[in-house]
Amino acid sequence: MENLIDTKPHTFIDIFNTEYTVQGIEEKVKLTKILIPLIQRDYAQGRTTFSINRTRERFLDALYNAVTEKPITLDFVYGSIDANGVLTPLDGQQRLTTLFLLHWYAAKKGFIHHTECDFLKNFSYETRYSARQFCEELCDYEPTFVEEELKNEIIEQSWFPLDWKKDATISSMLVMLTDIDKKFSDIADTLWEKLKNGAVTFYFLPLEDMGMTDDLYIKMNSRGKPLTSFEHFKAELERNLTSIDKTISQRIMRKIDIDWTDMLWPYKGDNNIIDDEFLRYFVFICDIICYKQGETPISRSNDEFDLLKLYFEKNVSNVKDNIELFEKYFDIWVELQKQEKEKNSGIENFFNRFISKQHESGKVKIDSRYDIDIFGKCLNSYCEVLGNKKRQMPLARLLFLYAVTVYLIHKEKISEELFVQRLRIVNNLIQNSPEEMSDNPNRDGGNRIPTNMKMIDSIIINGVIDESIGPNFSLTQLIEEKDKLDWLKKNEDKREILNRLEDHELLFGQIGVIGLENFNHFERFESLFKCDLDNIDCALLSVGNYMQADNNWRYQLGSKSMKTAWTNLFHKAKKDSIKRVLNELLAKAESFDNKYLISLKKDFISGCKERKKYDWRYYYVSYDSFRLGRYGKYKWDDFKNAPYDFIALYGESQLSSRAYNVFLNEIGEVYPEDLGRSIIIDEEHYVTEYNDKFVYVDWNTNEVLKECLINQNEFGIDTEDRIVKGKKWIKKFINSAE
Repeated sequence: MENLIDTKPHTFIDIFNTEYTVQGIEEKVKLTKILIPLIQRDYAQGRTTFSINRTRERFLDALYNAVTEKPITLDFVYGSIDANGVLTPLDGQQRLTTLFLLHWYAAKKGFIHHTECDFLKNFSYETRYSARQFCEELCDYEPTFVEEELKNEIIEQSWFPLDWKKDATISSMLVMLTDIDKKFSDIADTLWEKLKNGAVTFYFLPLEDMGMTDDLYIKMNSRGKPLTSFEHFKAELERNLTSIDKTISQRIMRKIDIDWTDMLWPYKGDNNIIDDEFLRYFVFICDIICYKQGETPISRSNDEFDLLKLYFEKNVSNVKDNIELFEKYFDIWVELQKQEKEKNSGIENFFNRFISKQHESGKVKIDSRYDIDIFGKCLNSYCEVLGNKKRQMPLARLLFLYAVTVYLIHKEKISEELFVQRLRIVNNLIQNSPEEMSDNPNRDGGNRIPTNMKMIDSIIINGVIDESIGPNFSLTQLIEEKDKLDWLKKNEDKREILNRLEDHELLFGQIGVIGLENFNHFERFESLFKCDLDNIDCALLSVGNYMQADNNWRYQLGSKSMKTAWTNLFHKAKKDSIKRVLNELLAKAESFDNKYLISLKKDFISGCKERKKYDWRYYYVSYDSFRLGRYGKYKWDDFKNAPYDFIALYGESQLSSRAYNVFLNEIGEVYPEDLGRSIIIDEEHYVTEYNDKFVYVDWNTNEVLKECLINQNEFGIDTEDRIVKGKKWIKKFINSAE
């Protein structure tokens, strides 16, 4: 066989009329025709599945680069040549068909004379009549290239039966021709000459005439089925690594096949392979590399082959650093798995030792929505590889997993006790920095993930909040965490009480609303918020005005049913009023129950009546309808000058027809189209309210017909209950209307 091997690379043009030795024939035989045999499958490179789309795109990119930059030599084509000079390929059908289509396009688009390109008629398919006839018609056809997609122009020809669109080979050829046109149209005038002069070549290995049997075909196509995307990925990764350092390549490829596969195996999917899991984690690693370089993957491809080109090609400036990180990020889990096996457990148990969805001593509490085994979550849903750029794993979880990897890389220098303490700090920062965790450079804060990661490095490795790092997490939370570190140096025995407070469902790490200086209130807070939320709300307002400004017209109070209102109150950047009032309430008792809170509410109401001082807090606490029980949001146009003119919002931030004036709503049925600012008496009259009065108004003229003034002191505070007075005053209008 050795003497039959042709070591000269051929173009698709010069292989025709090249002479070869054929067994049993004394003289060499000139190759004149290429015939795809019946035993071969349909042409597949033009299929429109995602994996084929990507393969086609990459192949065309390689061909384009060969024509415009550096020539390329493709893999061997194997086949047998008969006495008539007909080449029957056993391996290489897909490449040969694509080269046929590329040369056809170059000839037609470049107006090459038929005497130079008639050899294309000697490429044909034996697989079925339609494919063979299509190739013949195509060679005689002269396209105009006026259609946006070349395939549409071909389909419209009279010689193209509609049934051909159902032929798998023909439909694939049409897709490939369309993509060739899109890819090569800008160089079409020079394409033929480039191909003719050897821009794209391949080696051909003619085989002895052993007969065209299924056995021979199977031997020559031992793979049995197309390589998977993961197998292609491994092959390309190996090529890249080998071009950089053969020793490193051999080591890493061995790890992929053995150590890394064994480590990933417990996370295999329903298909009993770990290909997708590996690739998802690979994308995660590439994102880490991207962020460490101060960049963002937002507009970058998530395709694993694109990532190989971007981070793991020989010409990449810091490629060895990237390879080192890549290898390290897999090895840490292999090492962890070995250590856990010694305890008769797995990686999942590592996470269970340090992370919980509820407060547990010595553990970090995470949101109940999230998986404890965040590594497994990454493997199963970090992102949909194969091109889907939708982020399945939030940045908060990415940073949390990053913190764990930093520990695993440096675990020989960090005790488990220190790790969980430092991970708690990171978790507190993550939970309280929603606006600061962004990788979008167009947002106000820009891409902060690189500096977020630098801060995590400092905390996990050294236990230090490094103030020299640029903008990263919430400054408020960073200051609080630094204060906690200083406080714990003197109060280590109080760490568990602090941690329990941090883990409260309304605080999730931020305890500034109470303050380290009020340590004796930590456990009281937990006792207080075991009570009914409505009772807590009323008790707080009985102590003082804790209301927080949400913007220039919207204000935040508590809620009888939605915990969101309370978390908003406790996590405002400026929370002086709620902190002051909350601690004043907590100072009143060592523990709390509903009975005690109700007594505070009653005492407050009685005191207001005795002093004849009915401020807005009196009404809010006294009348249940004032406390909507939604998001705790209220609208005041001018709180300072008109404290009795406010609207309860139904939604969290926007006005709607379900909002209402709280005073009128308590008195009667409000008109929803006017933010509940009026009570309809009859078809001609309505009642509305101002800061110091109710008025009876003519519906048609808006003339005020009657007024009900509210007695107030010199500070503009009611000295009588306007609800009681208003109900009596409006009742006579309602009765008369009836």
